[in-house]
Amino acid sequence: MNPDITAYNDKQAPPDREICSLLAKEICRVLPEAENKIWHAHPVWFINGNPVVGYSKLKMEVRLMFWSGQSFDEPLLRNEGSFKAAEIRYTSPEQINTLNIDRWLGKARQIQWDYKNIVKRKGVLERLK
Repeated sequence: MNPDITAYNDKQAPPDREICSLLAKEICRVLPEAENKIWHAHPVWFINGNPVVGYSKLKMEVRLMFWSGQSFDEPLLRNEGSFKAAEIRYTSPEQINTLNIDRWLGKARQIQWDYKNIVKRKGVLERLK
């Protein structure tokens, strides 16, 4: 894992540190091929340069976001923003169900919208997979 992500996680107060570390470990385990780095101040994983999953510390919780998550047909994920992203939020490590996360990560690999070229396409998303 990128050392910048480890540093990001280590800066968080408990229990957020534990949530972030658990999410990072699970994402790296399920998506070993994904490049990971801090992007727009938050940990993000990319497949072929396209962002697929990331998390961020919000005021009272940690948000796990899937860039193409609205296409996953998963009732626990809530729509986020005006594109195809969906999210789930955690306030304690006990809320994290790794079976759900593993399934969502599998879908993140299989279902992708082309965020990498969204600027070039003037805000239009095209489905990659």
